[in-house]
Amino acid sequence: MLILGIESTCDETAAALVADGHVVRSNIVATQVELHAKYRGVVPEIACRAHIENILPVIGESLSKAGVAPGDFSTVGAIAVAHRPGLIGSLLIGVTAAKTLAWALGKPLIGVDHVHAHLYSVVLESNRQPLMPAIGLVCSGGHTALYRVGHWLDVQLIGSTIDDAIGEAYDKVATVLGLGYPGGPILDTLAASGNPRAIRFPRTLLGRESLDFSFSGLKTAVLYHVRGVPRRGQNVKSLDFRPQPAGQQLHDIAASFQAACIDVIVEKLKRAARQTGAKSIIIGGGVSANKGLRAALSNFHVPVAFPPLQYCTDNAAMSAGLAHVYADAGRVSDLALDAIPYSQFAR
Repeated sequence: MLILGIESTCDETAAALVADGHVVRSNIVATQVELHAKYRGVVPEIACRAHIENILPVIGESLSKAGVAPGDFSTVGAIAVAHRPGLIGSLLIGVTAAKTLAWALGKPLIGVDHVHAHLYSVVLESNRQPLMPAIGLVCSGGHTALYRVGHWLDVQLIGSTIDDAIGEAYDKVATVLGLGYPGGPILDTLAASGNPRAIRFPRTLLGRESLDFSFSGLKTAVLYHVRGVPRRGQNVKSLDFRPQPAGQQLHDIAASFQAACIDVIVEKLKRAARQTGAKSIIIGGGVSANKGLRAALSNFHVPVAFPPLQYCTDNAAMSAGLAHVYADAGRVSDLALDAIPYSQFAR
């Protein structure tokens, strides 16, 4: 069974065709990084306009690369779309395209949760199924959350961020340091040649058994280290009297910041595995591409599964793959499927 997946939850317009839940026939992504770079973050209206321009060409290219002849959808068994969570305007573009195709072609429509699909991305191409029950971690610019995964249709949220997502913290620290956007890959590269013990930034663990995350204090600690601690009554925005870090100092700050992030993640994964008796760890989302995180978990006490690098950031292959699981279980949507800004696993 070949499923066409569509992704437009944030700032990536994507389409993919996946067979049997893991064989990726095509995976086309139109990125918007350049459009949002000067704003150091995603601007929803700009994202929506770009999705409208990109959605049809991306779907067409995905079909072509998968060898589906123009106008011949006989080999496509269903249309899948990530309809939650995300930016509501962006979601509507993909959902409308998927519903239109399903209606026009008489194909089943399958709506999937974008966060759920990030967890499933570890299966793509290899079809190596993680040992269950597992702990799932989705870490990206918009999400940092832990899940207990009994099987692919048994997912329970057990911990989440109370403020910034980890990818958001990376972007904000990169801004503080005068670096580009997105901040994650830049800081990861700088950290590789820095001293992670140069600065002892805080590790916020929120209690001895908590599975929740907090990265806001760490981000502020980097700001104060770089620009100084504000005096009473002084606006934080005026903290610019110190020279911007450069050279080895910049590498050391990046390495020390990344070490603090990774230490927190590793500790939370240990807690979650202990509390649930998990047999493996599943990591998904854009930050799962981080080299420092992958190295830190290379000798974890239970197996750790990461997606192939091309499926770490937002893509449609993960939604099309997960849709096979939904289809096998008879979980098919109808044309009343709506765009929903929050995850089905939200508290």
